[in-house]
Amino acid sequence: MLYRLLVRPWLYLLPPEPAHLSVMALLRCVGRGGLRRLLPAPAPRSRLALTLWGVDFPNPIGLAAGFDKDGEAYGALSRLGFGAIEVGTLTAQAQPGNPRPRMFRLPRDRALINRMGFNNCGAEAAAGHLARERQRTVPLGINIGKTKAVALEDALDDYATSTRWLSPLADYLVVNVSSPNTPGLRDLQAVSQLRPLLQRIQEEISATAARNVPLLVKIAPDLAPEDVDAVADLCVELGLAGIIATNTTIARDGLLTAPEEVARCGAGGLSGPVLRERSLALLRRLYGRVGSRLAVISVGGIETVDDVWERLAAGASLVQLYTSFIYSGPALPRTLARQLERRLEQAGFASVSELIGSECAAQRQAGNQHLSHEAKE
Repeated sequence: MLYRLLVRPWLYLLPPEPAHLSVMALLRCVGRGGLRRLLPAPAPRSRLALTLWGVDFPNPIGLAAGFDKDGEAYGALSRLGFGAIEVGTLTAQAQPGNPRPRMFRLPRDRALINRMGFNNCGAEAAAGHLARERQRTVPLGINIGKTKAVALEDALDDYATSTRWLSPLADYLVVNVSSPNTPGLRDLQAVSQLRPLLQRIQEEISATAARNVPLLVKIAPDLAPEDVDAVADLCVELGLAGIIATNTTIARDGLLTAPEEVARCGAGGLSGPVLRERSLALLRRLYGRVGSRLAVISVGGIETVDDVWERLAAGASLVQLYTSFIYSGPALPRTLARQLERRLEQAGFASVSELIGSECAAQRQAGNQHLSHEAKE
């Protein structure tokens, strides 16, 4: 409430990107040394803890990539109640991103449109920031993408360079081939292009990291259903750790904001509650396709504990926040974790792992009971 009444109105006096840069400067400052103690340590909630790929997560609510692009604010962000922090998207070469303005608020929809274009300090510089972070309290995911100036035919070497710098520092590594803001990037989601890319990154991880770093791929919500299935099958075939679904959408349907106002924002990826149903449907399709063979991290339109509960029950191993974190403020992850723990207790779940995929399990059980009843008749 303090954030909504006092801090957010002040931030909204600034355009979106300057407001974000101001918040990042504050987080970098608070995250250093003794100032970090100003932020209370998240309360341990054993009912929410889970282990994926041998990595321990204190809760299933993570921060999506895009908020801390250069990996400079992990120290402060890790004290806000998140179960994981994903930084990036980082590219092999430093780049300024697209021309400004490139981020826009749609307050009526609690949504954002961005065409940032992977603005970041580059993989080597980010590796320096992250290597200095020695007090890790939650898992660190690192999201990598293609340098804009690099041609598609050279993308494998470009991603390999980022992997070489960053995989030794990551608890999990994410291949971003789904941002709408780098020309040609989404072409890499085609299985014919994605297979050699993922294989090259796997080879680079094996050669560089001293341990097996879980590898995930992040996909767009705008993929055709048959392409979603093809990517899922490829990830299973190659032994990937999981899929992150989804990135932002290029669609503009379902918005309350006036069409002419949306049009003034121009091109870019849309995020926020408008993406909720599309992201949930894609999660259900993926989980139905891969089951427990892969972890699915669900992101898109998650605002409330009901959203978190629904995604976990539908098969998500973890969820991620971005736009709702910006609109609701720094108390959101801690609040959601507390509410989720209470809901689990009320529902009789000993751990959050029992909730994951329970919707699908209940449907199977209902189907089996129906078949059994028909057989008796």
